[in-house]
Amino acid sequence: MVPDRVKARALRERVRRMMRGTPDARLARRLVAVLQVLEGERPGRVATLMGVSRSTVHGWLRRLWRAQKPEALADRVRSGRPPLLQAAQRRRLQQLLARSPEDFGFFCTGWTVATLRAQLEAEGAPRVSDDTLREAVHRLGYRWKRPRYTLAPDPEREKKARSALDAGLLASPGARAVSG
Repeated sequence: MVPDRVKARALRERVRRMMRGTPDARLARRLVAVLQVLEGERPGRVATLMGVSRSTVHGWLRRLWRAQKPEALADRVRSGRPPLLQAAQRRRLQQLLARSPEDFGFFCTGWTVATLRAQLEAEGAPRVSDDTLREAVHRLGYRWKRPRYTLAPDPEREKKARSALDAGLLASPGARAVSG
């Protein structure tokens, strides 16, 4: 059987290597804490320095020692809350966004949260909050923008500009202003 000192030395080296290469801040913090204990610092002192409880440090050490690999300190997978809009509803939302609201009988050219929700509910989707709908649209890669009103081009514009220029109402291009 390998003495615990040899195991601890090998484990300490693996912790150091992993600490240098991890982009995960939470994992790096745990690795620093267990490395300090493995190098002789008291768990209570490490807990105080890290701003966690002593039992938390002991829990990290227990996880590391049982698994004998630093990867055991990584965050475990959590299921989280299930999404309110299911995959089929998100696909339908994407299909709606690809078309104009006018195609569905709305009197507007761009989607709003209210028109999207009204269409989804008309198709039997569960009612969701405005924020949930905005987040879903954002996750699909769309960005909300305010509509800009533009005037239709005036075919008589050049004639009007020419007559205003001739009447002295406009300065000609390249003219310099003179102050008197």
